Amino acid sequence: MDWMALAAEGFRGVEADEGLKEQALKFLRQWLTEEEFAAYRPQVHWLIESKQWPGLLDRFYQILPFGTGGRRGAVGIGPNRMNGWTLRASVQGHCEYLKEKFPGVDPLCVVLAYDVRRFEDQRRQYNLDLPNPVLHLSSRDLAQHAANVYVANGVHAYLLPNDSDHFLATPELSYTIRHLGAHGGLNVSASHNPPDDNGGKFYDERGAQPVPPDDQIVADLVDRVTTIKSLTWAETQRSPKLHWLDDAAHRGYIDACRKTSLVPPPNLDDFRVVFTPLHGVGALTAMKTLVEQGFQVIPVAEQMTPDGRFPNVTKSPNPEVHESMDRAADLARQRNADLVLATDPDADRLGAMVPDKGGTWHVLNGNQMAALLTHFKLSKLAQQGRLPPSPLVVRTEVTTSLVTRIARRFKVQIVDDLLVGFKYIADVLWHLEREGAYGDIRGTPADFVLAVEESHGVLTTPDIRDKDAAGAALLMAELALDQKRRQRTVMDYLDRLYREFGYIRNEGASVFMRGLEGKQQMARMLEGLRRTPPRRLAGLAVTEFEDLRDENGRFGPLKGATDAASRNVMVFRCGERARVVLRPSGTEPKAKMYLEVCTPPRPSAASDAEWRRECEEADAFMQTFAADFKRQALQTIGLDSSAAG
Repeated sequence: MDWMALAAEGFRGVEADEGLKEQALKFLRQWLTEEEFAAYRPQVHWLIESKQWPGLLDRFYQILPFGTGGRRGAVGIGPNRMNGWTLRASVQGHCEYLKEKFPGVDPLCVVLAYDVRRFEDQRRQYNLDLPNPVLHLSSRDLAQHAANVYVANGVHAYLLPNDSDHFLATPELSYTIRHLGAHGGLNVSASHNPPDDNGGKFYDERGAQPVPPDDQIVADLVDRVTTIKSLTWAETQRSPKLHWLDDAAHRGYIDACRKTSLVPPPNLDDFRVVFTPLHGVGALTAMKTLVEQGFQVIPVAEQMTPDGRFPNVTKSPNPEVHESMDRAADLARQRNADLVLATDPDADRLGAMVPDKGGTWHVLNGNQMAALLTHFKLSKLAQQGRLPPSPLVVRTEVTTSLVTRIARRFKVQIVDDLLVGFKYIADVLWHLEREGAYGDIRGTPADFVLAVEESHGVLTTPDIRDKDAAGAALLMAELALDQKRRQRTVMDYLDRLYREFGYIRNEGASVFMRGLEGKQQMARMLEGLRRTPPRRLAGLAVTEFEDLRDENGRFGPLKGATDAASRNVMVFRCGERARVVLRPSGTEPKAKMYLEVCTPPRPSAASDAEWRRECEEADAFMQTFAADFKRQALQTIGLDSSAAG
């Protein structure tokens, strides 16, 4: 059967660019003829026989893009899917990068981490009656694929033992790279993506994801890969270049988190924390840290098993999604608990729920947690005389400005204008470590107090260079415990912050358009806003417009395509009253808006009713502000608000 002729004929009926069809046929020919793809062939033949032309084209029209730190996407067959081949190609490029960056260094070594995922084809994309090399493919399997390539290229690889029932959380990978003095690492994880997704992200010798221009160098080397050096897993296991991780780094990581403790531990049964890892690895990190620090932890039993299918999680295994904590909230009510904590699958993000005095439970969003934890840690360190000589707090641009107001009140240094992504926070620490300075900031990593981002990311220790749910869980638990000892609630604490520093309402919203046309419209919309930014938003004058991609701006010349993508951000400020930050998604026709509306602190003469009314007016204005920005954004391409989600 002439498979190529059938595919070419089938693609003719698909509405897509002819160049994409030609590229798909080129890759399809490779997968149908070259020996390294033989195992995938039965499923490819079936896709052709069953005339699944749009799906076949989507699988083969490109190689899964290598983003700022690696590849992530749906597991499956074809170059535009996550599988053994796409991961091995990425690792081969990483090997070339390591040899370029560390010339003459021997041995080069990396640490490999993996999460709980296992591909079970929940979307039913493939024929279950035919051989399928990606069915049941786990993150551990992919990590072994990676080890085969590293070792074949002469790079030493550290991995959990074959018989280990543990996993390496994302922040623990960061710690372990630094602990071993490794030259880099790989994290096989799709974090809180859907169950059928997976990915591989690279880390550098700092224990962080690389920033421009290094991420661009890695991406370019990956794109140039034509030949992959690889051993079999049996051969790799016999090699002296494969090393099994012992418990030393894990012990060091837990101890590093516990060293950040600020208050005496609870007594026996006087404070209860309900905890869920949402079927991820957080029980090995966040829960262990809490238990060793003396907290009584009540696990959500049906969500404790590491399981990449996330069978008992509502909506998404992401603590940013309120519904993910529904079972934990029910258990907290039953057990009269004081706090609910949840970690995402790779245990770098933290979610929290707290009760008010009336017993109603509230989900804290990432911005609220950021403000609470910043104030609590600064106040405790100040009370205990433990503030470092040049204390530093760090946040990303899109995180609540309440953090900045708090930091300034304590007269500590603040970096508050970083691009989205914790790698930029890690870069601040790296500059302090190497140069004793970051811009106008002076100090060392020992001066670091806390870093926060709105997407539920927190870092409490410079021993780790990525967001970490374990340190965040301990800090959040101690904050709630401290409030209970004072006969207050966390919600009381949050209200006090608003009164003292001003009520700040943060919201996230998206403008979404569908299909290829939507992607083109989105690009035109962004360019339209760049050329002609709004002069007023909901009646407020736009006092400052900043295009972070502007090479004459504060970030200077672009350092490559990855830098251009990260800096595709615009900031619209309306004095001290409001702002919106806009950035596009890198994978779909969607632009995300980070909106903020602020009030001054509560006037001393204002009554409770007057203050409550001012906060309610700010909430109402947020809706008007968001709607007007979206309306004006869509007007740049001649659309109204009903044309986009």
